[in-house]
Amino acid sequence: MIKTSSPHPTRKVDSAPSTVSLADNMIELRSLVKRFSNAAGEFTVLKGVDLTIERGQFVSIVGKSGSGKSTLLNMITGIDHPTEGHVIVNGTDIYTGVNESARSKWRGKNLGIVFQFFQLLPMLTLLENVMLPMDYVNMYDFDERPKRAMELLTLVGLEKFADKLPILVSTGQQQLAAIARAMACDPPLLIADEPTGNLDTKSADTIIGLFEHFVSQGKTIVMVTHDPSLTSRTHRNIIISDGEMINETVSRSLPQLRHRHMLEFSKLVEHKIYQPRETIISRDEHVDHFFMIRSGEVEVVLHDKNNETKLSNLGANEFFGEMELLQGGKAIANVRAGDKQVEIYTLPRADFVRVMNESPITVEAIGKIVQKRLAEHSIADPREKRNA
Repeated sequence: MIKTSSPHPTRKVDSAPSTVSLADNMIELRSLVKRFSNAAGEFTVLKGVDLTIERGQFVSIVGKSGSGKSTLLNMITGIDHPTEGHVIVNGTDIYTGVNESARSKWRGKNLGIVFQFFQLLPMLTLLENVMLPMDYVNMYDFDERPKRAMELLTLVGLEKFADKLPILVSTGQQQLAAIARAMACDPPLLIADEPTGNLDTKSADTIIGLFEHFVSQGKTIVMVTHDPSLTSRTHRNIIISDGEMINETVSRSLPQLRHRHMLEFSKLVEHKIYQPRETIISRDEHVDHFFMIRSGEVEVVLHDKNNETKLSNLGANEFFGEMELLQGGKAIANVRAGDKQVEIYTLPRADFVRVMNESPITVEAIGKIVQKRLAEHSIADPREKRNA
């Protein structure tokens, strides 16, 4: 999940990146801003991004062209410099008081990068390409490097092609070799920019399977992709729009929304916490907000005299309050927090209804979810009785 963090003190050094204690966080971006200037003026690409990615997560990043995805990756890898803010990777502030040479050496040992167009050196064999990062950062004994490179090529299924030049193997095999090269120094973090963009479906599936294997071994992977079939295989799918991060609860609760509407909702939602068993909505009261669950669980119940009927349990990234807002009328049931604390994002009625009027596909999807909930408990929509 995206986490907002207050600034922490960092230690400046002259020649090497500073170490910061971040517990289980692999990546932390704090108030990250990136501006570019040209003849047309100044353009802000990243607008105060706060993002935390935990160790061992497989994260996909999506967004339209020009949204800031590649710039964000360049900040994480140390290829480009932020205008403002901090980038902390694997406990290291990679820009504060760090010269380019030190950052380059740090990058060679701490992260692997997989590009869309492979970037293999054409005059070197696949084996030599994989050995190159080890040579650059002087990692592993000289005589051990060929063995390490061959082990990685075997892992990706290219051991028979070790002595071939990149031009003599397929594009899929070139990407596999690029992944082996990225893992040459056993980095804890792998950054992949559209790694399957030039590959067929079978090759793409092989690549993602490899990434899943690395994650199972404790690696962290951040991947930019346009392929929705790949985002379903990651732990998190982060959406960036116009240089800003979309609230993940919003994007998961209402995936049919346009990105601009998701971003608008991200700015409008209010964060609330309810204690165990606390009432959130009472039956027959007017509902003025749309509710999305960030964490925890809520119970939807009906009270009839002394009897209580539980309609459903709703968990993270599910929503409630939608029928009252879209169809009018009062709450048809009680909603309360479950046995543990619940975090919820609320959105005002007027904003929710306005955007729903512009997104009929979202309204249709919400309607299907509501009908499924009612059908699962053999309960008719009370509005049908009112309108009968």
